[in-house]
Amino acid sequence: MDSPTDSQSLKPRLEIVAADTSHVDGIVALSARVYPEEPPYTRGQILGQIHGFPGGVFVALYAGEVVGYAASTLLAEQRVLAPHTWAEVTGGGYGSQFNARGDWLYGVEVMVDPARRRLRIGQRLYRARERLCLERGLKGIAFGARLPGWRRHRKSHDTPEAYLEAVRAGIRRDPVLAFQMKAGFEPARLLRDYAPDDRASGGHAALMLWRNPHVDEAAADQPLTRPDPETVRVASVQLRAATLSDPEQFYRNVDYFVTIASEYGADFVLFPEYFTLQLLSCDGVELPPRAAIERAATFTDEFVARLRQMALSKAINIVAGTHPVRRGDGIYNVAHVFLRDGAVHTRDKVHPTPDEVASFGILGGRDVDVIDTDCGPIGVAICYDAEFPELPRRLADEGARILFVPQNTDTVHGHLRVRYCAQARAIENQCYVVTSGMTGNLDNVSNIDIQYSQAAILTPCDFPFARDGIAAEASENVEMIIVADLNLASVRWARAQGSVRNLRDRRFDLYRTRWSDGG
Repeated sequence: MDSPTDSQSLKPRLEIVAADTSHVDGIVALSARVYPEEPPYTRGQILGQIHGFPGGVFVALYAGEVVGYAASTLLAEQRVLAPHTWAEVTGGGYGSQFNARGDWLYGVEVMVDPARRRLRIGQRLYRARERLCLERGLKGIAFGARLPGWRRHRKSHDTPEAYLEAVRAGIRRDPVLAFQMKAGFEPARLLRDYAPDDRASGGHAALMLWRNPHVDEAAADQPLTRPDPETVRVASVQLRAATLSDPEQFYRNVDYFVTIASEYGADFVLFPEYFTLQLLSCDGVELPPRAAIERAATFTDEFVARLRQMALSKAINIVAGTHPVRRGDGIYNVAHVFLRDGAVHTRDKVHPTPDEVASFGILGGRDVDVIDTDCGPIGVAICYDAEFPELPRRLADEGARILFVPQNTDTVHGHLRVRYCAQARAIENQCYVVTSGMTGNLDNVSNIDIQYSQAAILTPCDFPFARDGIAAEASENVEMIIVADLNLASVRWARAQGSVRNLRDRRFDLYRTRWSDGG
């Protein structure tokens, strides 16, 4: 169960929401910070954008403050591809040229608070636009992009057309176009006199296009942040245990894999059970098991603060394996889930192994519930928990279509117990199961000395899925990351129309599991 100090934390959260009139003053103030040398947007302009295209204008809120803004409108393709200026297509910034029958989403403005540059707010706003384009079945997204590098390179590229061609050919790098081209946009043509007040660009802009591959067959290779709103990209890190000289080594390594997963467009990244116990090796002395787990619990505040910031700054949901947490009555083995909006959720291991109880004195948790995320509800079953069918079944009943299983096993047979049970949970609950484990050795950490793992991303066994029920699989005992796209619509199909329908075909007239809370 989420505790008030975790999921309901008072720490700031970052949200992307549809703008409404309550955000107008914040947007005006943001524009003054972003464009200090120009007049800010007026209330009338912002109101016109919001009222002109309800649901098409987004704000980024951090601790309730507007720190990002993306305004869009709808235009017909003929107007998008023809020569135009910003004032013409935006109605002077009011969004009054909105065409309800338009087939292109046209970007009016994107602003990010200069003080919040490290939270990938621009990336989040671009994703919101992309989802809107996909949901409406539009041909694509277009906007006029500044050319701030042209003024610096006018001696070698005397016309803006020549400069744009050099950027397109990779001869010259423009700081603005580089970000947009990395996001999948392509420069289609020069827009002369697009924004006369933009001195650095000489008043000119590049028409940037992103074509919806679900509408334009010629754009089948068009990159997508997420190929479909129903597709969730997950990554699992098979982490090598190593003796460390200082805690920064641990956090640098975690940050490395979080960054890789984020750059590959993953929505979730999973780490192994007890992966934070590597921090004990920094002490240089091996403590007895009970003392070691108590010492590890003292790292909790730093661990939560660092991983939460990683999730925010890399715009990715982190299922951060497990970490021991001390509460009043003892030590619990706890999975922390850091969402990319800043929320932090915790889930206790319900079934500690006999060795965890005997060596570390770990207590078992009592609450089993899904975690709501921006990709739908997910479940967490920690290692041994996956060997008890009742727990994942409750999570599936609550709506989870992805189950994350961080594990830590020392031998092949221990690993295979979890692996076979995880595959069974995928089949019987018709859901995806993502596992992650540790490899390597720790020579001075009690009871976590050797590791064995082969991380996997598992699926049900039916026609829409991999034939062998394995979407991705790591090599044995090698530090690496695996990635797979999981289609949630396929899970819905399997549960309703699959070759077998394990969830639907249960005999409630014969049996059921009754939980202590009455569920």
